[in-house]
Amino acid sequence: MEHQHKHQCTHEHPSAHEHHHEHAESHDKHAGHHTADFLKKFWISLIITLPIFFYSEMAKEVFNVRGPEFFGWQYVLLLLGSVMYFYCGWVFLQSAYAELKARLPGMMTLIAIAVTAAYGYSVFSILSGGMHDLMFELASLIAIMLLGHWIEMKSVMGAQGALKELSKLLPDTAEVVRGNLTETLPLTDLRVGDIVLIKPGSKIPADGRVIEGQSNVNESILTGESKPVQKHAGNEVIAGSINGEGSLKVEVSTIGEKTFLAGVMRLVADAQSSKSRLQMLSDRAAFYLTIVAIVGGGITFVAWLLAGAGTLTAMERMVAVLVITCPHALGLAVPLVAAISTTMAARNGLLIRERVALEGARKIDTVLFDKTGTLTKGEFGVVSVTSDEVLALAAAVETHSEHPIGKAILKEAQKRRLKIGEVRDFNTIAGTGAEAKVDGVSVFVGHRGGKDIVVEKSGVQIGTIVIADIVRPEAKEAVAKLKQAGIAVAMITGDSEEVAKEVAKELGIEEYFARVRPAEKSEKVKLLQSKGRIVAMVGDGVNDAPALAQANLGIAIGAGTNVAIESAGIILVKNDPRDILKIFNLSRLTYNKMIQNLFWATGYNVVAIPLAAGVLASKGIILQPWLAAVFMSASTVIVAINAVLLKNKHI
Repeated sequence: MEHQHKHQCTHEHPSAHEHHHEHAESHDKHAGHHTADFLKKFWISLIITLPIFFYSEMAKEVFNVRGPEFFGWQYVLLLLGSVMYFYCGWVFLQSAYAELKARLPGMMTLIAIAVTAAYGYSVFSILSGGMHDLMFELASLIAIMLLGHWIEMKSVMGAQGALKELSKLLPDTAEVVRGNLTETLPLTDLRVGDIVLIKPGSKIPADGRVIEGQSNVNESILTGESKPVQKHAGNEVIAGSINGEGSLKVEVSTIGEKTFLAGVMRLVADAQSSKSRLQMLSDRAAFYLTIVAIVGGGITFVAWLLAGAGTLTAMERMVAVLVITCPHALGLAVPLVAAISTTMAARNGLLIRERVALEGARKIDTVLFDKTGTLTKGEFGVVSVTSDEVLALAAAVETHSEHPIGKAILKEAQKRRLKIGEVRDFNTIAGTGAEAKVDGVSVFVGHRGGKDIVVEKSGVQIGTIVIADIVRPEAKEAVAKLKQAGIAVAMITGDSEEVAKEVAKELGIEEYFARVRPAEKSEKVKLLQSKGRIVAMVGDGVNDAPALAQANLGIAIGAGTNVAIESAGIILVKNDPRDILKIFNLSRLTYNKMIQNLFWATGYNVVAIPLAAGVLASKGIILQPWLAAVFMSASTVIVAINAVLLKNKHI
């Protein structure tokens, strides 16, 4: 039966295909190292630092203590310092070499310069019989750096723990049906087209389509939907979801990297490896600080020599500059916040594909919703009907129809538990409707020129049925909350003006675009942007892809669609438009934390570097190397603590 109904659905789903995401090449300062390595070397460095401390200027000046001086004690100090430099500090020297080889000098290069300068100065001082050394500065710098990098790597690993948890969702084996027998095979041996038996309570091993059986499937871990989903022949199932009480036979449709679960894992991994604008800014700052350290240290050394100071004094000033310039806090400022925010997002049903997207979300002032499948369920439902008699007669005729509208009418009648009469002589009237005899009485269901469905009994109209795409209950709340937050809401659809107006009115949306073809959706986004508006596009289908890409922020409803992976920056796993407000809240919280950390990480350098160089030496103010190390270490700890505090925020 063909109805000319009031709602024309333009939503399409793309076919599955493997997603390939390429990252720009970048150097990983932690490459080749493990979290445990940093922790082990930190404890060793801490043990070595303790005896070195008692022979330091800090112990003497601040605590008025001094270690016992025995024959050859200076050489014992040199030995301990050498262990610190060549063993504990080797990770930084190695990473600095990799940075320089890649022509990307950064924070590891600066750390290496600082510790090398401190060690070289100390060796020269001890072997030449000097009274001062920087072994404590060397030891404390390495110890703090090891601790800081361990904190950073631990946090990043914690954020990536979601990937490990996701991987645990899949079973190790699958029961493949071979004729009348079943064979247990490793998951890696599954092929597209295989029939697998899913027993009650077991995990579904691959994406597929149910061909036999009926059961409730728990998809909450993957989609966030707490209510088990009814599955029967023809329904799709997701790898990693848990079968209920019934048995299912599933034809495998997708395996390996093409599965929904693999796509989710890929999104999380991509988010962890991607960089925000602020992180890229911090990387550039580290590069320039390297230049500042080398040039500033050289100028400081020469200036003190020209001022008549001795070589050791000039070297001491230079080392102080190099130590204070060390940007570990800067390197920690953004990545740690980003790792924590990505984890928070995943726990709240948000998959961040690009950190840049999350960072920019705070600026959004307009949200443009696709209607079908986003604000609405993408399925027809009975909005109103004249009477139960009208509905029962229409449902009887529609028992022989496969049309979505016919199914909606029948579903509503079954929901109301109406008695459906015996149907004979069913006939489809192309472009109009259908007719049949129900309990011997002629009944017509269809259109007579109007937008509503007409029901006629024995040639006389007895009532009408209004059919529409069902509005998501959560969509109303989402629109209301967005407007309350001062964000404008608009809607775009390929449906008629009447349908668009009706849905917009129901949701409280004043601005909408109707009769928009898929290819024209991106033009409407451009139109809003031309008015100076910063637009987030929310969609779920392949026809939304150009608009998602054009928008300042693309948000996809449903993580299972390939278009979401390709076109959107952020994915709503729970298919809940109310989560959009969480994106904006998390974006603001994340950005504020990053700015706070960047301000602290760079701000102290502005003050400390001139003091370390000795610009106020004439006034008796000189920043000693040991104090420079303390300031640098303190900034690192403050940045780390400030980042971790983000976990306590609610979005």
